[in-house]
Formats: sequence, C-alpha cells, structure tokens
Amino acid sequence: MPPISRREAIGTIGASGVLALAGCAGGDTSGVEGAFKIGILQDFSGPLPDYGAQGTTGFYSGLAYKADSEPLGQQAVDAGDYEYEVGDITVELAVRDTQFDPSQTQQRATDLVSQEEVDMLYGVGNSGGAIRIINQVVDQTDVPYIAGPAASASITNSQETCRERVFRANENTAMDARSGGVYIADETPVERIALFGADYSFGRAVVNNYKEVLESRGVEIVTERFVDRGYAEWPGLLTQAEEAGAQGIVGGFTAQTLIPFGSSFLEGDYDMQFFGGFATRVTLTPVGTNLSDILGDDFTNEGLANANFGPFTTRYHWNQYDNEINDQFVGDHADAYGIYPDLFTSGAFTAASATIEALENEGEVSGDALVSGMTGLTVTDTPKGENGYEFQEYNNQARSQMTVAPVEVTPDDEENWPAAIQPGEPIESIPAEDVTIPAEDVSCDLS
Repeated sequence: MPPISRREAIGTIGASGVLALAGCAGGDTSGVEGAFKIGILQDFSGPLPDYGAQGTTGFYSGLAYKADSEPLGQQAVDAGDYEYEVGDITVELAVRDTQFDPSQTQQRATDLVSQEEVDMLYGVGNSGGAIRIINQVVDQTDVPYIAGPAASASITNSQETCRERVFRANENTAMDARSGGVYIADETPVERIALFGADYSFGRAVVNNYKEVLESRGVEIVTERFVDRGYAEWPGLLTQAEEAGAQGIVGGFTAQTLIPFGSSFLEGDYDMQFFGGFATRVTLTPVGTNLSDILGDDFTNEGLANANFGPFTTRYHWNQYDNEINDQFVGDHADAYGIYPDLFTSGAFTAASATIEALENEGEVSGDALVSGMTGLTVTDTPKGENGYEFQEYNNQARSQMTVAPVEVTPDDEENWPAAIQPGEPIESIPAEDVTIPAEDVSCDLS
C-alpha cells in the first residue's frame, strides 16, 4: 500500500472524521477511498457568468453521473464550499469567483493551493486567466490543473503552457475551426472561400486553423481579413469577397461582431454560403432575435437554409448526441438547472468524469494519481458516448468527435432552450482524429 500524504490524511479526517487509506494501486476500484479537494475557479459575477455556470453545472453533472445520483443544485452555482460523495471518495469542492479577471484568477488559485491545500485546480473561462494559473501557480507548486471552458488552442499546444500536470477536456477553438474546414472541403462544392476573424486570439485561431485545413484539402483562400471587435462596416468587405470569387465565407466572431456581420450578409443577398461555429446560448439569443427581425415571415428553417446561413459546426449541444449517457445528462441538467446543457458543459462533465476514473484506475486518491491516471486516458463516461474523449499523450488535450448541423428555429414549446435559434439534426460527424491539431504541428511534446 502506498504511503498517504499529509494532505490526504488531513483532508480525509476533516471530511469524514476517520482516516481512510487509499486502496492498493493497480486499478482495483473497489478499495479506493479518501478525500480529494478540488479548487473550482469560474466567473459568477463578471461579464460572462453564463460561462461560469456552464463550467460548474457540467462538472457537477459529471460527478453526479459517476455517483449515480443527482447533481448539486442551482444554489451551488456560486462561490462557496460544497461536498459530494462519489462511491467512497469524498470530493470537497472549494468554488471561487474569478470575475473573468486574470489577476483575480491568479490570486484565487494561489490562495486555494497555499491556504486551502487543494489537490487539484479546475476551471476558468478566460484564457488569459488559465495561462496565469499555469505559469504562476502550476509551475510553482506542481498542483494538477484541468483547464476549462477557456478555449484558446495555445493552452495545450504551445510549449509556453503545455505541461505534464495540465489537462483540458473541453474542446478548443482549433477543433471547432478544423472540423468546419474538413466539412467545407470534403462535403460541399465550395472551392474558393473568404476568411474573416476578430483581431485577437479567438478570431486569429479560427481563421488560421480554417486556413490550414482548407488549403491542405485544395480550397483556395481568396480573402483573409481581421477586424476590430464590434466592426460594423461589412457591406464593402462582403462585396469585395464576392467579387474575388468567394463561394463561401467564414466568420470567427462572438456576438458583438457576429450580429452586424450576419445582418449585412442577410440584407445584402450575397451568393455565398456562410459557415462558422455554433456559439453558446449567450450569443445565439441576440443573434436569433436579430435573424427574426431581418427575415420576418421567412424566419423559418427553410428561410434560414435559403439565406445560405449555415450549416455550422458545434463542439457540443444537447441535441447532437444520441446515447444513454447524454440522455441522462440532458434530463438531469434540465431538472437541476432549468436549462439544457450548452456548448461548454460536455467538456466540463468529462473533466469531472475523467477525474474520478483516473483516481479509481490508479487505486489512490492524490494529485499524483490524478496525473498518472489521466495521461493518455480514454474517458469511459462522456456526453458524446462511451469512450467519447481521449487525452492525447503529446499535449494532454482531449480530442473528441464534432458535428455539423443546420441552423433551425427553436420550437415555441421548447422551454429549456430560450434562444430563438438552435442546432438542428446533425448532418455530418467529424471524427476526433480529423479535428485535432496533430503532434507535428504543436510546439510541445509530452509523450
């Protein structure tokens, strides 16, 4: 039996009043018991609390699935201290608000490690905050960290932040863009395309990954343009793209820029197909309202298709995967939180599921066991189905299947999805191996 650390002893006594030693190593899950403390960092009071909610409710749902019980309720979607029993593992949750601020994120992470002695850190929606956790906390303390929903591809693809003790289950911007590129090149007649993106890390990642995949498959890039966030003078640029021979356009934007971009596209009657990625409900709500206003009586599934608006890729939405795990996840999530799982919740669910599976496989409750167990792990229980996510050994990024779906009008009786638009039935599934950045194209190698 391996020695138990001071942290494990203190945590176990504090949680249950008894000292429960970890089971013998070698994957015998029946003897795994002890306390495991997780510091959760999400935005609850900053500019994107919905992102924090998704990162939290998804994680709670993953723990609940592993425990065969219900997730923590809405009251736990906020800063506080909570506890969850998963088999014989007492999962202590120290949940803290980052306010979507990198400085606050770093301070909260430092406090969780130095003062509260967490065994693992999880979370943060801001990529800048995730980078600070890695460089200023993980590198100084060796505490394991699972990033998410922060989606910048560089977190797991750059040697500046790629670490043996850093993992990410959530899909990243490169996976979104590369799956769209594969679909356009392999499944549509588009031979020439224009790429537009917001002039910061998100937009550049979208454009660069689309470009790499499209060019490698013989699609010509006729226009490549980056604009400031909120840019609204689109008619001229769209006309230039059409005159350059573009048969399709890609927009790598969030709602602030997507609304004027989409409005100009629909009002201009351009002979081009609009591609991109489905966003969260936060973005789809104002975009859907805008589409309804522009299309009027034509705001129908047929009208959206005739306007060449989509199809789009999706990292995850509740109606894209038909399996027993997802069915239970969607139902339990709707019951607990009054909303369907959104873009980031599948990755968050998988992060929690992988955490428990890694500890059980290692037969030990500790940070070192987590790292050992998650390295190269194919996660059994995920919303994308059994074995739906696999952590790549070369950079600890989980890869998973992506889907392509049309844009549809949300039915009036759909009370758990208040946005006016939603993804329709998937028309294409892109295999995991086609959506990830290959090992030879990343600047780190952990294998």
